[in-house]
Amino acid sequence: MLATRFQTLAGDARHIVGVAPAPHTRRDAWLAPAAIRARNAGGMSEFGDTVDRNDIDRFAAQSAAWWDPEGSFRPLHRINPARLDFIRRQLLASFGRDAKGLRPFEGLRLIDIGCGGGLVAEPMTRLGFAVTGIDADASAIEVAHAHAEASGLAIDYRTASIEEIAATGERFDVALALEIVEHVADRDAFFAALGALVGPSGAFIGATLNRTAQSFALAIVGAEYLLGWLPRGTHDWRRFVRPSEFVLGLRRQGLAATNLAGLNYDWRRAIWAESEDLSVNYMIAAVRR
Repeated sequence: MLATRFQTLAGDARHIVGVAPAPHTRRDAWLAPAAIRARNAGGMSEFGDTVDRNDIDRFAAQSAAWWDPEGSFRPLHRINPARLDFIRRQLLASFGRDAKGLRPFEGLRLIDIGCGGGLVAEPMTRLGFAVTGIDADASAIEVAHAHAEASGLAIDYRTASIEEIAATGERFDVALALEIVEHVADRDAFFAALGALVGPSGAFIGATLNRTAQSFALAIVGAEYLLGWLPRGTHDWRRFVRPSEFVLGLRRQGLAATNLAGLNYDWRRAIWAESEDLSVNYMIAAVRR
């Protein structure tokens, strides 16, 4: 019965999501910011346009549930402890900070790209970072600001896209992009803007989904259609990013990958844990060299 249901839903999901290969790379992909600036002279942002308005509207409809651990963002609440542990360890190593300190990252600026309701921005602030959180969803920023204020935390939240911040010339010691790159409309533009945001000797931490048969079965069919962990249509499998693509995208912006780690759900303990399996969820750390 379960197998039959899985096959039926898998067919539905394939019809909705599609399994066609990702569109071919544009001839001008991976242009340096200066080249992008010249190409877009007189047009939109020099870094292109990364915002998918349909995705923004989909998340905006759920924005009131950002801080509900049993609501539509439950998977992010469950995965957060493992993500935060990875982020903290990688950044302690990158900046040579004291792991015993309560606020080891005092004096460093961090930007949380696609911050949503602030599930990561708040703990980063508590670790000492001066945090800027950005999201193209104004309703998510409203929720994030209200929650931070109620928690007594000073966080610079802005309704903005990554390319809008990059165009200002601001630089940060750390950039985070967690579960966001698989939602952007233009991955090339995203990496170009990201490269402009990370300052000298800076660091980057990302988290996303691999484009594999396993991720289709688990993240699309399983999480959205069978288990109901996520609303149907949350993800488009064609936008998932292979680790090799992520590493190359960072390298072309002067960021060298230093670590890759998988995130897997432990069904026995009902928790997410770091692993060596990159086939579905994975995290990546990189530094400016």
